[in-house]
Amino acid sequence: MKISLNAALLLIDVQNHFDDPSLGRRNNPNAEQNMAALLHVWRKTNRPVIHIQHISDPSLPHHSGRDIKDIVAPLPGEPVLVKHVNSAFIGTSLERDLKEAGIETLVIVGLTTEHCVSTTTRMAKNLGFNPFIVSDATATFDTVSFDGKLYRAEDIHNHALVSLHDEFAAVIATKGILALL
Repeated sequence: MKISLNAALLLIDVQNHFDDPSLGRRNNPNAEQNMAALLHVWRKTNRPVIHIQHISDPSLPHHSGRDIKDIVAPLPGEPVLVKHVNSAFIGTSLERDLKEAGIETLVIVGLTTEHCVSTTTRMAKNLGFNPFIVSDATATFDTVSFDGKLYRAEDIHNHALVSLHDEFAAVIATKGILALL
């Protein structure tokens, strides 16, 4: 199996905010380097790249936490779609843009695994796209549950991927994606 030339790389919420120490411990400390490696290959092979930026409340003044991280910063001409909710398909032109471009396959990376990455991946499959989610180019944070129990980022991340695999997406590592190109 090969990934077609028109498979889009979707970079979800790779923003400075996620470097804030108040968010706590994170898994996959090399996720951004893996995202950058994929982005490099996508650009080199002229495959479509789409950046997704989350801005919950656009009426608030700009702050640097909203900015896309330099390591995967968009080049001129690369689309940046701004979303206000978890799914990159709600309130954006993403679905229409992909369909107009004839894009059926999405390679999805970004932050955080169980939130916007998962929601977007689920919707992609439900809308008829063929999503791949890159396990080592996504990440999340330790979380304290409603009952006060601490859940480790690795466990949350793996659980989110397990719930997506086969039903909503093919879960694969960066090396695996690169081997399919």
